[in-house]
Amino acid sequence: MTSILHIEGLTKRYASGHEALSGVDLTIEEGEILALLGPNGAGKTTLISIICGLVMPTGGRVSVGGHDIARDYRKARGMIGLVPQEIALEPFETVWNVVRFSRGVFGKKRNDAHLEDVLRSLSLWEKRDAQIRELSGGMKRRVLIAKALSHEPRVLFLDEPTAGVDVELRRGMWEVVEGLRARGVTIILTTHYIEEAEEIADRVAVISKGQILLVEEKARLMARMGRKELRIELHEPIDSLPERFRDKGLELVDAGRAIVFHYDTRGERTGIAALLAELSEAGIVLRDISTRQSSLEEIFVGLVTEDTA
Repeated sequence: MTSILHIEGLTKRYASGHEALSGVDLTIEEGEILALLGPNGAGKTTLISIICGLVMPTGGRVSVGGHDIARDYRKARGMIGLVPQEIALEPFETVWNVVRFSRGVFGKKRNDAHLEDVLRSLSLWEKRDAQIRELSGGMKRRVLIAKALSHEPRVLFLDEPTAGVDVELRRGMWEVVEGLRARGVTIILTTHYIEEAEEIADRVAVISKGQILLVEEKARLMARMGRKELRIELHEPIDSLPERFRDKGLELVDAGRAIVFHYDTRGERTGIAALLAELSEAGIVLRDISTRQSSLEEIFVGLVTEDTA
């Protein structure tokens, strides 16, 4: 794949001495969806703001489509669409005028057909003549997306795009994102709904304390760091595990009604067959068993917790 966004040694230090970014290196491929995950204050918004030309970096380089954001700002910024966290829209302006004005800001020729396509894809066409103040919070957020798409960017930043949006609108929004990806738009997403990142992202980048902890394909990350959990439901509850099981990493839960066993799927042997046989030998009667794969959220929490330890 061809890279469209290249970040090298990016730093941001404020006058107070706080270092928001510390030597960030990141390359994003054209047409991919990258989920940028990190706790509050990790540097996500600062990173996005620098790329979009809203904040000046202390050091490092950023290029978009080969255009340096400092030396060739206009061309670099013209390739980027940004959907910010904050809803800042003119309340007495119509949806249509807001979107059309945004396209003009980037020096694009008038193209009402494109704007209509954008509004229809976001279920806003019927509201095109409505004033912003008349819209719900979810619709206002979709107007922000329409603004970001008005000038046909090749890279789209979505900074917490579904905050305050109901489940139905969130689902529709991700359908729009998939459609953009199909047209070759590169998407960088930040979200507190990590299950969304798990469902839609191609790769995951985790940032903490202004540094990138990892960048990896989502499926490979979950296979490499994810664990599986075997849950064994018991026919009768037990007060405690026999001594022979104390060092096997078992956990007695639900008031003695179930046993939980964590295992690594990468190992040659999981140990499950031997464990079940030993439980039977110990007279522990099983009622049911089930497995569960670690989620991306659990992996993320583990990474960030380890970094702050």
